[in-house]
Amino acid sequence: MIKVSNIHKSYGPVEVLKGIDLTIGKAEIVSIVGKSGAGKTTLLQIIGTLLNADMGTVTINGTELSKLKEKSLSKFRNQNLGFVFQSHQLLPEFTALENVIIPGLIAQYSRKEVEDKAKEILNFLDLGHRLDHKPKELSGGEQQRIAVARALLNDPEVILADEPSGNLDTQNKEELHQLFFTLREKFNQTFVIVTHDMALAKMSDRTVTMKDGRIVGS
Repeated sequence: MIKVSNIHKSYGPVEVLKGIDLTIGKAEIVSIVGKSGAGKTTLLQIIGTLLNADMGTVTINGTELSKLKEKSLSKFRNQNLGFVFQSHQLLPEFTALENVIIPGLIAQYSRKEVEDKAKEILNFLDLGHRLDHKPKELSGGEQQRIAVARALLNDPEVILADEPSGNLDTQNKEELHQLFFTLREKFNQTFVIVTHDMALAKMSDRTVTMKDGRIVGS
């Protein structure tokens, strides 16, 4: 599903990634762990096409991303990748439903189609009663589930999560972690999760450990 080959990335004189090789299978849940500065988020952003590598290739479901031009790459990202961030990244002036449908509107699906799909996902996540609430009216756990719903809208093959439970209390962390496995069972998606939460890492199918820009354990 995901093949990362000889990825290098530097910021000025600082080499952040030093030749990363990683293969992740279909429907596998992989956690990437390591101390701050190890290069975890940089690697996740390169896999997610949010950042370009200086050297090396990323192939997702047979598509080598470096061969795509900007417009094709944006379309690929929108249709094949879902993102969940620590800070939710919800638009405060939009309702829960309006936040969730954004990827579908970008993909130019009809508004009715994406609203129906969003409502289905939000109901599945036990948020059907929160459709018209804005982020400030939602708990932290509810906001993160809204972010997960948004990531799921276009039926992506891969979900990329960067410290998804970092701002949540213990109960909401446990619920979010379990949700990832429920989603994998229902939608057969692949999850790549950067986390400092060792409880989540231990639940994963595999834990990849990074140190100083290299993978030191997998």
